[in-house]
Amino acid sequence: MAHTDHTTMRSVLHREIAGTIGLLTDEYDFRAMRRYRSFEFDDHETYLEQVEALLKKRAAQGSHTTVALFDPQEYADFCEGGGLDPDLPSSRTRFTAELAATGPTVPYEGQELADLVPVLVDEAVRQATWEYASTLLARVGTCATCGEDIGRTAFARASNLLARILDTAPPGGRHLVCSVSGTPETLVAALHVDQDSEGTTELDEAEALEFTTVLALGIATRSPGGLVTRATAPGAPDRVYGWRLRGGGLEPLTAGEVFDAYCTDVESGDLISPESGVDYCAPPDLGDEARSGEAGEEGGEGSGTAHRH
Repeated sequence: MAHTDHTTMRSVLHREIAGTIGLLTDEYDFRAMRRYRSFEFDDHETYLEQVEALLKKRAAQGSHTTVALFDPQEYADFCEGGGLDPDLPSSRTRFTAELAATGPTVPYEGQELADLVPVLVDEAVRQATWEYASTLLARVGTCATCGEDIGRTAFARASNLLARILDTAPPGGRHLVCSVSGTPETLVAALHVDQDSEGTTELDEAEALEFTTVLALGIATRSPGGLVTRATAPGAPDRVYGWRLRGGGLEPLTAGEVFDAYCTDVESGDLISPESGVDYCAPPDLGDEARSGEAGEEGGEGSGTAHRH
C-alpha cells in the first residue's frame, strides 16, 4: 500500500514539473548538431516526429512544456564559456535550461508542430530585433548641447507617440508596423492591439517594448522609416494610414501615398491590385508636437515604406 502511495505521489509531482524542449527547427541547424556523437538522430523529419510525439505524451500526462529555439552556434559558445563538453547530453540539458530562462519560448498547448515552429521563429526574430535595436540605441550617446541621453529621450518620445497613436485610432483592432531602414540593418517591428467590449486596450507588453524600441531608434538616429496602422472593426472597411519618420517626429502620409505604398510591389515596382474592403486614408491628427520632433527641428528626408502584413 505504501509503495502504491509513493508511486501515486511521484506521478502527481511529475505532472507538476514544467519542462522545456530545445528544438532544432531547420535542416541546417540539425546538420550542425550531428557532429556530436551523443546526438543520435540521423534524419531531421524523424527528429521532428519524435519531438512532437514527446510533446503529445507530456500533454496527455498533464505536464506543461515550453519549446525553445535551439541554436547550435549559441550552444557551442555556451559550452566554451562554461568549460562544458558539448558532446554530452547533460550540456545540452544545461543549455536548454538557460534558454528557458532567457531565450524565446512558446508553450505547447496541443497545436501541431508545423504550427508551433513559425510562432517560435517569429518570437526569436522579435527578441533578436529588440536586443539589436536596444544595443544601437544605447550607443547613440549624449546630446552635445544639453548632455541628455539621446537614446533614453528618444524612447520616452516614442512611448508618448505610440500612446497618442493608440488614443486617436478608431475603435476595434489595430495592427501597427514600424520600419527603420537607416541603421546597418533594416529593422521591422509589429504590434497587434485589441479592444474589449468596454474599450480597454489589450496588447502584448513584449511586442510593445520591441515596437517602441525600434521607433525610438529611428527617432534617435533620424533614420528613414515609417509607421503604418491598419484598423479593423466589425461591419466596417479596414482603414490603413501612416506616417513617415522625419526630424525626430512623425509626418502624416497622404491617402495617396498610403495607397501607392500598399499597392506597389517592393521588389519590382509593379502595381498591385488594392485589397477589397480597405480604405487607404490620411491618419488622425497627432498634434504639432508629433510632427515637429524635438524643439521643432527638421531632420533628414526619410520616407516611410509600408508593406502588407
